[in-house]
Amino acid sequence: MSTPRTIPHGLLYEDFDIGRRFEHHWARTFTDADAHSWSAMTMQYNAIYFSTPHARAAGYEGVPVHPMFVFATTIGLSVEDLSEAGGPFLGVEDLNFHRPVYPGDTIAVSSEVVSRRTTKSRVGWGVVEWKTQACNQRGELVIEFRRSNLSKMRAAQKGQ
Repeated sequence: MSTPRTIPHGLLYEDFDIGRRFEHHWARTFTDADAHSWSAMTMQYNAIYFSTPHARAAGYEGVPVHPMFVFATTIGLSVEDLSEAGGPFLGVEDLNFHRPVYPGDTIAVSSEVVSRRTTKSRVGWGVVEWKTQACNQRGELVIEFRRSNLSKMRAAQKGQ
C-alpha cells in the first residue's frame, strides 16, 4: 500500500502583496429552492423570505435570497484563492449589503489585498486582510466587506 501524500492548496502569506486583486473564477446562481431551503434550515421565518405578497408589501420585487446566505456564498467563492491553505479566520468588518439578490441572480466575487502584517504572538504566521465584493449579473454591487485570516509564511510551511 502506498503512503498518502499531501497536495498543498492555497496561497501563503508572501503571495499576498498589498493591492493584488483576485477575480474568483466561480460564480453562483441562486435558485428559488436555494433561497427557501436556506431560510428553512436556519429558521429565518420572516415572511419576506417565503411569501411573495409579504415580500412585495415590504418593497421587494419578490422573495429575496436571505442576505446571510449571500454573505456565506461570497466568502465560500473566495476561499480557494484566499484562505484554502489554512489559518484561522479572524473576522469580518464593514459588512455592507447594497441591494437584494433574487432567485435567478448570479453573483461573481472579487477580492483585493488591503493589508498584511507579521505577528509576534505566532511566529511563522502573518495576518492578511482582503476587501471582498460581489456583483450580480448586471454588474451591480450587492455585498462588500473586509475579512482577515492568519496566513502561514513560506519558511514555516517548509519547516513542517
